[in-house]
Amino acid sequence: MILQTERLMLRELTVDDAAHFYNLNTDPLVIKYTGDPPFDNIGHAYSFLKQYEQYKKYGYGRWAVIRKEDKEWLGWCGLKYEKEYKETDIGYRFYRKYWNKGYATEAAKASLEYGLNKLNLKTIVGRAMKENPASIRVFEKIGMSYVEDFIYEGAPAVLYNIKGSSKE
Repeated sequence: MILQTERLMLRELTVDDAAHFYNLNTDPLVIKYTGDPPFDNIGHAYSFLKQYEQYKKYGYGRWAVIRKEDKEWLGWCGLKYEKEYKETDIGYRFYRKYWNKGYATEAAKASLEYGLNKLNLKTIVGRAMKENPASIRVFEKIGMSYVEDFIYEGAPAVLYNIKGSSKE
């Protein structure tokens, strides 16, 4: 386990999460604003998780979000090093039945604090499609600041960030 909040536990994703990962990414509303295609089958989700190297390469990554009270797998949240941009991004994805219950905000806030205070990251960014106000609202609730509009995969998007209090 990486993190705990009042209601949640966050842990590294494993190949045992393949069915959840597959099911989450087959809901068109869940992936509507992500730019990610759904997995073709559970085997592809398994392969993705087996090859997921963020933890090994950078010491952090996306984490499975588990509800403490009943050990239910709600989705994932966490940090991801974006090599292309040379920066760390925060992201989250939850089963639709767990939307609007504060889980994304709770998990994202804990992930952000972990990144800034435990990993001493200087900046963490968040990107969202402009048409995704729920995701943008999570950025705002966890203390991120609007930076700019940009185009992501041909669609209007926004960039948010938060800076750590490094002593440099």
